[in-house]
Amino acid sequence: MEFETKAIHVGEEPNLTGGDSSDVVIPIHLSSTFARGKLNAPPNKYEYSRSGNPTREALEKRLAALENARFGLAFSSGMAAVTTICLTMLKAGDHILAFDDLYGGTKRIFEKVFNTNFNIELSYVNATDVQNIENSIRKNTRLIWLETPTNPLMKLCDIRAISRLAHENNITVVVDNTFMSPYFQQPLELGADVVVHSTTKYLNGHSDSVGGAIMLSDEALFNQLKFNQNTAGAILSPFDSFLVLRGLKTLPLRMKQHEENAIKIANFLDSSPLVQKVYYPGLKNHPQHELAKRQMSGYGGMMSFVLKGGPEEAKAFLEGCRIFTLAESLGGVESLIEHPASMTHSYLPKEEREKLGISHSLIRLSVGIENINDLLTDIQNALNQIK
Repeated sequence: MEFETKAIHVGEEPNLTGGDSSDVVIPIHLSSTFARGKLNAPPNKYEYSRSGNPTREALEKRLAALENARFGLAFSSGMAAVTTICLTMLKAGDHILAFDDLYGGTKRIFEKVFNTNFNIELSYVNATDVQNIENSIRKNTRLIWLETPTNPLMKLCDIRAISRLAHENNITVVVDNTFMSPYFQQPLELGADVVVHSTTKYLNGHSDSVGGAIMLSDEALFNQLKFNQNTAGAILSPFDSFLVLRGLKTLPLRMKQHEENAIKIANFLDSSPLVQKVYYPGLKNHPQHELAKRQMSGYGGMMSFVLKGGPEEAKAFLEGCRIFTLAESLGGVESLIEHPASMTHSYLPKEEREKLGISHSLIRLSVGIENINDLLTDIQNALNQIK
């Protein structure tokens, strides 16, 4: 079954044997608990919706299918998924080796919770060079945590090469695949062990649900993750599960349009005299464009760029947009624009932001699926504000 077909059908196959289970669209099972006829016989494997719910299970089947995984788990947020992975796989004294350019929320929980409160050791490296990973592996390294492309500088790392190296050292590789979605990149196929998503973003695609997901094929690890998810209660609600199920049906169509628009905008910005640098793996001048071509089937809808000038020019541009909405998050059908230094990465000390390249002139775009002419006009009008 091809990707587009799986995105529509897996998890919602009608039961044509009769009864009330022949729905083309799975119902939203809002019940918090399920009745049993006999004391020792839970009905249809469901007992209590924290432990299992038919709507959430349908979503988890589809999530797994789209990443070519055996198992999927749906969480109340992307950070709930991140937390459950760490709680399941790490103990005091273990070491996480992570890409130096990560989503701010991931860095925050690594540093302020797991490192500070639970004595989990933490190292960041520039994972664009596999040698940096190899040089930083310790005897107690248990997880290598990757984003590719990264947030917000769109750096890439070689998933296949890093996974091979990790497995030689008995280390688990986790890849946050939120930016690309399984439509454009499938880390498990490249050797990674676990994939994590914020379903809030492209998977749902409509900016009306907060959620997270984990996909993997290791049954023993899946059982541990599911146990801890149930124990901690970090589950996605039935209604949000329904929203993500519905959103996934159009994921292939949306991702194609996100990319088509993004390529045109990236080239437009790259040619502007008011723009110093554009970070988008679909541009030939991206330093890892060739890796992007090998590792991904498309380039996605995310990009960042550096305006010439300083904070005032950035402020004028950001507030000059009308169709690009100034807001955090990404991956919805509507175009969003944000300022990492004062929004998603504001918690980082100024020195660390500058070391990473997150300056006050850096702007991140989540390119939506609106008409491209309207988007280009909006950007040009905003650029006119800083001339």
